[in-house]
Amino acid sequence: ATLIQFDNPNVILLRDGKNFDYPITSRVIEGKTILESRIPLHLHDVFIAMSDGAIYAGVGKSMNFGWQRENIVEFAERIYDDTLSAKMIASMIVDECNRLYEGEPGDDTTVAVVRVRSRHPVNLVVGPPEHKEDDVRMMNLFFGKEGTKIVCGGTTSNVVSRYLGQPIVASLDYHDPDVPPISRIKGVDLTTEGVITLSKVLTYAEDFLDQAKLASVWATQKDGASLIARELFENATDVNFFVGRAINPAHQNPNL
Repeated sequence: ATLIQFDNPNVILLRDGKNFDYPITSRVIEGKTILESRIPLHLHDVFIAMSDGAIYAGVGKSMNFGWQRENIVEFAERIYDDTLSAKMIASMIVDECNRLYEGEPGDDTTVAVVRVRSRHPVNLVVGPPEHKEDDVRMMNLFFGKEGTKIVCGGTTSNVVSRYLGQPIVASLDYHDPDVPPISRIKGVDLTTEGVITLSKVLTYAEDFLDQAKLASVWATQKDGASLIARELFENATDVNFFVGRAINPAHQNPNL
């Protein structure tokens, strides 16, 4: 990676969860000092860039001189987990800044995080094809993809069960009363109900693009919607949707 910095708190690099002092070369252009670095990347490297507001968090409130860069390094090392997404790390640092500012930031407080990670494709199939003779072709395409396999919907699960020659093992565990229980099919990573579960995932998705107030719910719960949300929003680098176009007469509710 090439890192070029000007007039910002120095970018933090975590390697294996610990602060890594990368080489910096400085040069002056038109009276401005520019910092340049060339860094060979390692898997799970985390780059944390921030505006001045981050290192002044708490000035005159909870801290005399604000949250210094070394304090942010210590915080980032403490929260580090190689399963955390870049967005989640950024959110946790911003939330801590907001706490130190007591909800009244005195300066622009922006945090951007880049994390080096392995590719993780996720494949989700929902609904059978419009024409039953296309079932096998759809299943060939779905199971021909690399990565995590998620099957949504009762009819779809039956198609998958016949294709794999494996039974559907039902569960009665209601981790969330609003979300139907998950099932299990050998050869599939996650099997869920369809419309109600995906409607909940959509709610989580819209919230995640806004303020992510519901992230603490799906990040920890074990219901089908939360498990799908974690795969799509946190783990996936590529997502492939396989959407059957058969009409399900049981789900004509316009709200779903």
